[in-house]
Amino acid sequence: MSFSEQAGNILEEMRRRCPLVHCITNYVTAGDTANMLLAAGASPIMADDPAEAAEVSAAADALVLNMGTLSESRLCAMLRAGASANEKGIPVVLDPVGVGLTKFRHSAAEKLLSEVNISVIRGNIAEISALAGNEAIHPHGVDCFGAENAAAAAVTAARKLGAVCAVTGKNDVISDGSRTVILHNGSEKLKRVTGAGCMTTALCAAFSAVTEPLYGAAAGTAFMSICGELSEDSAGMGAFRSGIFDAAGMTPKIFCERLRADEH
Repeated sequence: MSFSEQAGNILEEMRRRCPLVHCITNYVTAGDTANMLLAAGASPIMADDPAEAAEVSAAADALVLNMGTLSESRLCAMLRAGASANEKGIPVVLDPVGVGLTKFRHSAAEKLLSEVNISVIRGNIAEISALAGNEAIHPHGVDCFGAENAAAAAVTAARKLGAVCAVTGKNDVISDGSRTVILHNGSEKLKRVTGAGCMTTALCAAFSAVTEPLYGAAAGTAFMSICGELSEDSAGMGAFRSGIFDAAGMTPKIFCERLRADEH
């Protein structure tokens, strides 16, 4: 069955199993990330000390490695948690925030990719292209506009990096290198909410805990985009931000009805 045909069942299964998602994530948005996971139906644990990272991942159902506020300590925790997650066989989702900004971020990402088996990489076109070594698209921070080549970038990166790559932008593109899902959901207001990307990454991990990485990443990305759509008519940005958490209680039926996806 296609992703569109399975999407409702994937959401229902995620809520039934309530996967424990270990997040080593951006401290700026950790609270929102935890709350979105809870609102969607998963269970978050935010543990970034190297002393316990491996043990926590051994108890989890999915792992998020978010480079938003990277440090040497967090990198150490990520590597230990990643090794533990790989040993257990749970999905690992990487968010290479601003990977092209500094040498430290780039070297950290290379180390994670070389030492940890990553299931899904979610980022904007600049971040994904930087990881794949594509110099044709210049990485310039955490925001990237004009992602006309998102599909090509996702497919190329997935083949080179050996992971499902989710390139988020005007149209979200998720590819494993041979199969590609293109999503046409979303709200422009999500660009003005700090942590929308972080929440999306965590949702990708939650859904990947109950289905294959391609459809897990597609479901997580679509879910966040539809939350934005459902909150679109809020009076201001504060109400919109609150509204996306309310929208996370959507039924599988609403999820399927609003989903706009093409699969190639």
